[in-house]
Amino acid sequence: MVPERPIRIIQFGEGNFLRGFVDWMVDILNEKTHFNGNIQIVQPLQKGMGAWINEQEGLYHVLLEGIEKGIKTQTTRLITSIEGVLNPFENYQAFLELAENPDLEFIVSNTTEAGIVFDEKDDNPKTLPKTFPGKLTALLHQHFISFDRYPPKELKILPCELIEKNGDKLKECVLKYIELWNLSKDFVQWVERSVIFYNTLVDRIVPGFPKENIQAIQEKLDYEDNLVVKAEPFHLWVIEGPKKLEDLLRFKEAGLNVVFTNDLTPFRTRKVRILNGTHTAMVPIAYLNGFKEVREVVEDEKMAKFLDQIIFKEIIPTLDMPKEELETYAYEVLERFKNPFIKHKLLDISLNSISKFRVRVLPSILNYLESYKQVPEGLAVAFTYLMVFYKGEHASQSIPIKDDETVASFFKEAWSSKDVELTISRILSNEALWGINMEKEVLLTNFFKKKVMAITNV
Repeated sequence: MVPERPIRIIQFGEGNFLRGFVDWMVDILNEKTHFNGNIQIVQPLQKGMGAWINEQEGLYHVLLEGIEKGIKTQTTRLITSIEGVLNPFENYQAFLELAENPDLEFIVSNTTEAGIVFDEKDDNPKTLPKTFPGKLTALLHQHFISFDRYPPKELKILPCELIEKNGDKLKECVLKYIELWNLSKDFVQWVERSVIFYNTLVDRIVPGFPKENIQAIQEKLDYEDNLVVKAEPFHLWVIEGPKKLEDLLRFKEAGLNVVFTNDLTPFRTRKVRILNGTHTAMVPIAYLNGFKEVREVVEDEKMAKFLDQIIFKEIIPTLDMPKEELETYAYEVLERFKNPFIKHKLLDISLNSISKFRVRVLPSILNYLESYKQVPEGLAVAFTYLMVFYKGEHASQSIPIKDDETVASFFKEAWSSKDVELTISRILSNEALWGINMEKEVLLTNFFKKKVMAITNV
C-alpha cells in the first residue's frame, strides 16, 4: 500500500531525467529519513507523458544498470513519491490552485537548456504563460496572494537545467516577468526575501525507457510497467546552498551522493573537463580508428592508455581541486564509460563537436600550455583528429558531420584547398570557432600541422 504524504514539492517536468534522478532521490528520502513529502508534477509542454503517469497512479520503476567497483549491478526500485501530473494547458486554474498548498516548500525543474528564457510577448498573466519562468512567476504570485502576502514557508527553487548559474538565471527571468506584469512591490520584496533560487549541477546518465528488453523486465517485475526508467548507478547532485538546506534535505543520511557547497564552480569545471571533455576528445580519434561505441574505446588497450594520458597527466594537473578527489572522480568516469548496459554511440556524441570542444577541451589545452610551457600531446592529438574528422571523409570513407550548417560549410570550404598548411591556418585562426586566434599559439600550430600531415598521409 502506498503511504499518504503531504505535497512538499512541485516539479516542472515529467521526463526521464527527473523521474530517474530527483524523484528517485525523494523516494529514498521518504524511506530513510523523516522527509515525508510527495511531488506534484506540472507538465511544462502541452503534449507530454502526464496522462500515462496518471494512469499508473504515479507509480513506476527505476532500473539501475551499470558497473560499481568493478562489479555489474542491476537493481530496481518502485517509485512512490509522485502524487500525479497536472497539465496546465488543460486547466490553468487548477495549476494556480497548486500554489494554495501550505505544505509547499520546494520547486524543482528540468525544462531543457532552452527552458529558462524570458519572452517579452508573454505579457498577460491571466492566461497561461508560454515559458517555464512565466508559469513559475504566476505560481509564486498565486502562492503569495493565497496567504494574504505571508506564505508560511520559505520556498526553495532547485532548477536542474544544464546551464551555468541556472538558479541565478531563473531568478533573473522571474524578476523580469514581475516587472512586465507590473506586480506589487510587496510581492517583489517577498520573492527577494523568501524565495531562494539555488544554483545546481546534476550528473547521471538516464537513457530512459528500455524498450529493447522491456518484456523481460516486466516479467521479472511481475508488473506491466510502461514507464520504467533506466539509469546508471552513479549519481551526483551539487547544490550551492547553506547548512540549513542540508538539514532539511538529509541526502547524506539517506546514503545519496549530494554535495552542498558555497561554490559549485570547481565541481562544474571538474565535470566539464573530465567527464564531458574526455567524451568529446575521444570521439574523433576513436571513430577514425574504427570504433563505434564508448565502451569499445575504453576496453581497447591502446585507447585506454590514451585516455589515461589525457585525463591523469593533462587534464587533472590543470584543475584546482585536491588531486586525490579528482582522481577518484576520474576512475568513476572511466567505470561509467565501461557500462555494458548503455550503448553510447560515438557519432551521437559527435553532435556539435566544435562548440563542445571549445568549452570542454580547449581550456585544458591552453591551461596546460600556460602552466608547463609545452604541448599536452594527448589533447593536442585529439584536437588534430577533430580537424581531420570535420573534413567529412577519411581513408575513402564518408563521415557524417552533425553540426551547425555554418560550421560544416566552413570546414568543407577550408578542406577544399590542397595546401594542408593553409587549411590548418584557416581553421586555427577562426576566432568564431575557438573564441581566440589559435594560430598565435606557435607551439600548438607547429604540432597540428605536422600531425595532420601524418594522419592524412600528405
